[in-house]
Amino acid sequence: MASYYRSPLSIFFSVDFVDEWFLMKSPVPVITITATYLYFVLKVGPDYMKTRKPYNLNSIIIIYNIFQVFVSVYLFYLCMQLMLANGLVSKTCLLEHEDTRRDITNVMYYYFLAKVSELLDTVFFVLRKKTSQVTFLHVYHHAMMAIVSWSILKYEPTYMTIYIRNVNSFVHMIMYTYYCLSALPVLKKYLWWKKYITKLQLVRFFFF
Repeated sequence: MASYYRSPLSIFFSVDFVDEWFLMKSPVPVITITATYLYFVLKVGPDYMKTRKPYNLNSIIIIYNIFQVFVSVYLFYLCMQLMLANGLVSKTCLLEHEDTRRDITNVMYYYFLAKVSELLDTVFFVLRKKTSQVTFLHVYHHAMMAIVSWSILKYEPTYMTIYIRNVNSFVHMIMYTYYCLSALPVLKKYLWWKKYITKLQLVRFFFF
């Protein structure tokens, strides 16, 4: 029988079935993906694009951003369902029950996969020669989110992280909606709320 340890802020538990999921058995795949990402966006990509014109990826980016909006909405919905049912900080050991344990770890796994898919943000910046967007904070955030979300799910999948994922998903809903609309030239003049997205992202970085 699995043993459980409860701290004042979170619930720690054993979830052996997570090892059966794609990319979760060993840290090697996620480390390889992140290292490849860093090598491409910091070295290979810029060198390759140095003598080339920016790629026109508008159609791909619109589809990609629509996909990310739907992913963020779905994650926000799943997190809200858990929080409405169990509160911000659960007062009971929810994870003693197989169904609830699956629900919580499923959300965390979907969130991790979303962080891996979001590495394409920077790849698109590089291929479009939007070098001003490839900042240290941007690259650091994307690389660390992939590693950290994998590590938390693998070694310390606490219920408290559902709140953080909920906030991040909400921010990403707005952010990717903006990115999608900004890819359509006819709508750019209506996107006066860009500065508020930047502020929202900075608040999110500060607290989470």
